[in-house]
Amino acid sequence: MRGKFARVVAAVVAGSVLALTGAAVAAADGKGTSSTQAAGEQLLQLRTQLVDSAYSADVPGTQRALGQMSPLLGDLAAGEKYTVQSDTRDTAASAKNDAETASRIIADPSQANTVKQTPSASPLQNPPPPLDIVADLLKTLIQKLTELLNALTGAPPPALTVPAT
Repeated sequence: MRGKFARVVAAVVAGSVLALTGAAVAAADGKGTSSTQAAGEQLLQLRTQLVDSAYSADVPGTQRALGQMSPLLGDLAAGEKYTVQSDTRDTAASAKNDAETASRIIADPSQANTVKQTPSASPLQNPPPPLDIVADLLKTLIQKLTELLNALTGAPPPALTVPAT
């Protein structure tokens, strides 16, 4: 009787270990882990803050959002703090570069001519002056942030609400 009970307990323990190992491997794609979910929530807040500031022509608020976003994007791009797929790291690295470039141009508008801005395919309208000098960068960045949010959370992020100008 004790032998049967010991085998049942051993089978349950082995099954639990296998289930936990399988869950850890499944979570390694960057979706669903608590730290990745937290990064997604933080990125969502920063995207909202960026959109609100940029479309309200709040230059200091836009710079603040870009500045707060860069370290998080750097962590995502490095792939050390968060476990994300390589294409997500690439998108984060590209978004970080766009955020830093936009921040640099906002701080010194004379640099706008030295940076090649690729026309954005985003349906977003251009932000009002003086942020219109980085319109394509901001629209591309917002699109990349939306892609990142989708990759981090595994679900489409809430729709953007652009403030009326």
